[in-house]
Amino acid sequence: MPACGLRRQFGFTLIELLVTIGVIALLLSVLLPSLRKARQQARKMACLSNLRQVGIAIHAYAQDFDDQIPFGPEGLPMMGSNFYTVTGNVTSLLSLLNGQPVGLGLLLSHYLASQPKTLFCPGADQPSEADYQLARVGRLQAQSDYYYRHASVALLTGAPDLSHIRLSQLGKNRNGRSIHALAMDVQFLAHYSLAPFGVITRSSHQKRFVNILMADGQVLSEDNSDGRYTIDVGIYPYDALDKILQRFELADTLR
Repeated sequence: MPACGLRRQFGFTLIELLVTIGVIALLLSVLLPSLRKARQQARKMACLSNLRQVGIAIHAYAQDFDDQIPFGPEGLPMMGSNFYTVTGNVTSLLSLLNGQPVGLGLLLSHYLASQPKTLFCPGADQPSEADYQLARVGRLQAQSDYYYRHASVALLTGAPDLSHIRLSQLGKNRNGRSIHALAMDVQFLAHYSLAPFGVITRSSHQKRFVNILMADGQVLSEDNSDGRYTIDVGIYPYDALDKILQRFELADTLR
């Protein structure tokens, strides 16, 4: 008899169990959005930190190379997925089709050698390709999660103006404003049919905001809820370089 009494004393009725489950579900509905927001904020701060480190590396590079920012080399002839055909194209590439380091990839051998994943956004919307892309540098074409502005050009043919590669005097953009923005989060949308050519959708922070590295080393976080920094090339990627440069020129107005 005492044993039976104990079972009744410490057991749960169906109603009690349902009430408990209901309370837990209510708590989760309240807590999960907060946890999700906290996680997004942490990724945002990590991304800002990464871009600051990139800025420090660019400044160190400029000190060693007569005030020049990481630049070049000249790209290969235009073919297939190669859209880096002129020295100085705005790009997210770390290396060319032949594996030659380019743009921010020039920082990997020395300035970011101990922290190469700095070139990848912790808030990327797609699974991180950091290990995969870094393994390709020196062998194949590789890209990071950040656009980089070499010399403020977006040309598939011709020669770039090299006046935009000195950190202390980056010159004017196409709108006549002083150049300030050097790197920013990739927000790039492409039709799935372009995937065989290496042109794929890559975005970060759910496209809600964009982190931008300025030439003075400051990093800004700008609202992108209206898509002002998002590039949608659809099935036509040939004006993508121009569209990317337009976003940098928009960022120049922040200073």
